[in-house]
Amino acid sequence: FLEDVLKRIAAFVENQEDLKAKVIGSLAYPVFLAFAGFGVVAVLMVFFVPKFESIFDKLKEKGEMPQVTTMLLGVSHAIQDYWWLMLLGAAGLVAVYRWWAKTPGGRLTVDRLKIRLPLFGPVFMSLALSRFCRILGTMLHNGIPLLKSLHIAKDSTGNRVLSAAVEKAAENVTAGQKLADPLRKSGHFPTDIVEMITIAEESNNLEKVLVDVADGLDKRTARNLELMVKLLEPIMLLAMAAVVGTIAVALLLPVFKLSSTLN
Repeated sequence: FLEDVLKRIAAFVENQEDLKAKVIGSLAYPVFLAFAGFGVVAVLMVFFVPKFESIFDKLKEKGEMPQVTTMLLGVSHAIQDYWWLMLLGAAGLVAVYRWWAKTPGGRLTVDRLKIRLPLFGPVFMSLALSRFCRILGTMLHNGIPLLKSLHIAKDSTGNRVLSAAVEKAAENVTAGQKLADPLRKSGHFPTDIVEMITIAEESNNLEKVLVDVADGLDKRTARNLELMVKLLEPIMLLAMAAVVGTIAVALLLPVFKLSSTLN
């Protein structure tokens, strides 16, 4: 069966690469927006905001400076004076997070959070389940026993929460139970997928159904990605507009006060 197995592995790898390319392509524009927004705000805070400080000296002396403007100038000074410390702090946080995420408890917590995120959670869940179903179905089709296939496929999810659920399901299968029952009890597998696995076990057609489920999950992932990107774009644009608008209001309020004082 080596020739058939190699063909299936090639098709599986190609499918995973296509899906990865879709994910990266879908997130490219939101990531670009995030970096562009951060760059615009940084330029405003470092080069634009300080130029107004000398204009507001009279209001400072009278104690009539708006609170939002005072806070804005304080943040601007902090960025100019301690930008290197902020970069070091950010790098330190990233290093600590990466170390913590590699510990058993940290990985479990991160994996649990990944599948519960508001927008990204369904995408991470669909990707993990798709990999599991496709690998399990491919191995069963090529004659590998169910228990051995489960022990191999559980690590393909890339998520420790789902891997633990599959491992528990394998223990129940060892005790003579069906695969669908423990997957349903775990609460991590969607009801429609569990129902399809139940029917597949009863009809002795599990390997084909699992591959079909993986294909369906890939399509669901593509739809979720499209929806997520459509939601992310306006959210990020609104966030950028809110930040820039706050800076503009903080700078204009003292100008209006000065003009009213002069009048």
